[in-house]
Amino acid sequence: RIIMINVSKLKKGIVLDHITQGHGYKVFEQLGLDKLDDVVVLMRNVDSKKMGKKDLIKIETDLKLDFDVLGLIDPGISVTYVSDGVPVKKLHLTLPETVTGILTCKNPRCITNVEKIDEITFRLVDPDKKQYACEYCDARTSL
Repeated sequence: RIIMINVSKLKKGIVLDHITQGHGYKVFEQLGLDKLDDVVVLMRNVDSKKMGKKDLIKIETDLKLDFDVLGLIDPGISVTYVSDGVPVKKLHLTLPETVTGILTCKNPRCITNVEKIDEITFRLVDPDKKQYACEYCDARTSL
């Protein structure tokens, strides 16, 4: 039995495109999209000329996105804002230069692992290896 599902054109909202194949659900979870009352469509293994296969998420609402989290999960994601069925703004994400409050230091002797510090900032030191350095001890953390 074949069930046909019509994924309509987005009238207003956000399209997260060029998600690496298999990362769509992780993006879905990290953004808390399961908690929205609005329509959210996650498409996996979509054919792509540029990527071969990709994942895609359509969100039918205005939503404040954490671009640092998105950039860390999958820096190749493009974010398109849609209004009246027309794309009005498009962003291409990259690894953020600094990240605050998301990563934890891997160095067991770092002060952040001894004392409670809420907002630790890490700076990007090696984009190719996706490595960030702790602001307190300079230890490197890979994603």
